[in-house]
Amino acid sequence: MSLTEQAAAAAQIPPQGGRGSAAAEGILRRQAQRESAARTYARSLPIVPVRARGLTIEGADGRRYLDCLSGAGTLALGHNHPVVLEAIRGVLDSGAPLHVLDLATPVKDAFTTELFANLPAGLAADARVQFCGPAGTDAVEAALKLVRTATGRSGLLAFAGAYHGMTAGALSASGGATDVRVTRLPYPQDHRCPFGVGGAEGARLSAAWTESLLDDPKGGVPAPAGMLVEPVQGEGGVHPAPDDWLRRMREITEARGIPLIADEVQTGVGRTGAFWGVDHAGVVPDVMVLSKAIGGSLPLAVIVYRSELDAWEPGAHAGTFRGNQLAMAAGTATLAYVRRNGLAERAAELGGRMLAALRGLAADQPCVGDVRGRGLMLGVEITDPDTGAAAPALAAAIRRACLDRGLIVELGGRHGAVVRLLPPLTLTDEQATAVLDRLADAVAAAAAH
Repeated sequence: MSLTEQAAAAAQIPPQGGRGSAAAEGILRRQAQRESAARTYARSLPIVPVRARGLTIEGADGRRYLDCLSGAGTLALGHNHPVVLEAIRGVLDSGAPLHVLDLATPVKDAFTTELFANLPAGLAADARVQFCGPAGTDAVEAALKLVRTATGRSGLLAFAGAYHGMTAGALSASGGATDVRVTRLPYPQDHRCPFGVGGAEGARLSAAWTESLLDDPKGGVPAPAGMLVEPVQGEGGVHPAPDDWLRRMREITEARGIPLIADEVQTGVGRTGAFWGVDHAGVVPDVMVLSKAIGGSLPLAVIVYRSELDAWEPGAHAGTFRGNQLAMAAGTATLAYVRRNGLAERAAELGGRMLAALRGLAADQPCVGDVRGRGLMLGVEITDPDTGAAAPALAAAIRRACLDRGLIVELGGRHGAVVRLLPPLTLTDEQATAVLDRLADAVAAAAAH
């Protein structure tokens, strides 16, 4: 049987039965044999999705799962939302070209118009957009190249715990960098505050440290080309930036002519309970890095920036797959649906209730060391009840227990000890209850062993 025939057979397997399980096991076995050692999610989620709708994934073995990974935050509307499918079919049925490099098309114009309609007003009034390669990490690279070109400087300010992608420049700005070429600044957090105080005082000290370092003639930090910040650190462990602190970062950078780059790859399009993560603080950055949800589940990445930074020469940042027409159509539909249906506000309200429920779980389970998040971007830090140290092995056991109970979650944070929840913004109250119930049961079961 050819690979195409194998895939077709897997997609046609009946909802239940041993044949489905056997087919799934074969696909997983071939994946392990053929794919690189760099594969990630496939290691912790040994399932073979064949159908999906909304929150639910059906595996080739007939099991159904509640997906709180959502393509690492890509699926703002969940799997196969009708408005997304309709938009894609519309392009396919129209005969429009699917690949046009960076040429102008009606599909692209509609996407850009909808995107600008949702940007912070202070940016949209005088902005430029650069379509990048299809992954968020390429948009980060473009942002770094942009501010270095515009300022004539090369240095960069970034934060401990950050994650900006897997290409060289993005990795150098991320928290796990080994070949450090950026100035690393403290990111405020309560549970493991770098200054040992947490709260507003910890955030104040973080800002004071930043300002002192930049103004110290012997600090070893020449004027940088930009500051790169996540409004909520996702992979770093779900740490929301305090609003006052983020406003202070805006003041510090603006006063020193340092472009502020907001990495909204995961926080954008309603995820945090506002359309953009920076909206909570009322901050208007100089550059916004966007990907994931803006493509409506398909690959798309852009940067949007103040026109005064547009000092590039033609071709200064290019890529063959900048003109993904299907992703632009899906993205337009997604952006419009989130806006028209108030899904950011819904994420704020439902996320607040889920956060309160998770704090109740923390009160019942000593291994839950901290609960935090914003909107539908939630994290549960798993710790050793005796020492308070991160407990990655227990977190991994909880992830496995969740999967056994039909719930897909992933881990993040320092030492991989934070259970992360990124459900779609279309999550219903009943689904939220089911997610919380399964997670609570998994935590109790894993903690009992």
